Amino acid sequence: MPTQVLFIRHGETSWNRIKRIQGHIDIPLADTGLEQARQLAERLSREVRGGARLDAIYSSDLQRAQQTAGPTASVLGLAPRLVEGLRERAYGVFQGHDSAEIEQRFPDAYARWQTRDPGFSPEGGESVRAFYHRVVHAVTKIVEAHAGERIACVTHGGVLDCVYRYAKGLELDAPRNYALLNTSINTVEFSDDGTARVLDWADVEHLGGASDDDGLVKRVRA
Repeated sequence: MPTQVLFIRHGETSWNRIKRIQGHIDIPLADTGLEQARQLAERLSREVRGGARLDAIYSSDLQRAQQTAGPTASVLGLAPRLVEGLRERAYGVFQGHDSAEIEQRFPDAYARWQTRDPGFSPEGGESVRAFYHRVVHAVTKIVEAHAGERIACVTHGGVLDCVYRYAKGLELDAPRNYALLNTSINTVEFSDDGTARVLDWADVEHLGGASDDDGLVKRVRA
């Protein structure tokens, strides 16, 4: 039977606001992000009270994801299951810098990065290709453990990007024109044969319809 997964991006951090790359640096939620997590929990608990299922909650082990998952897990009496494979991409020496700083400090690496080469990895980081395969492997294992269920995975924008590309069959170097919003719910159905289809994307109704994408100038709903 198909498995339905709610992929949820973590709430806003102070680094999201200034477009500074976080990667594996363990940045906590900003106050706005904590409030977004509360609103998420309110929505999902209301849905469950109305008869919807939520059989398990998974989370990246980075604290911004854990802090986002925590209120929902608490109100529903579910223990978040931490999965390192749901972490954001490792950006190595790029972490802690915005694009302008990266261009200034690492001009050659910055130029390679801008080509969208899936095989390029910043020093100490992951390539897009390695990151994509890491994410797909982690998600596949989670889905296999929850056949026919409805679960949530609280994770990161880069992970959502990988999931969307997998479901839509998009090339890794294709430009992105879909949103990756803080605390958004992105619903994907996985069939028994491993195929996936996007049921809904960039849903932020619980936030009053407004959220930010720190890597896309213009938000585009799928």
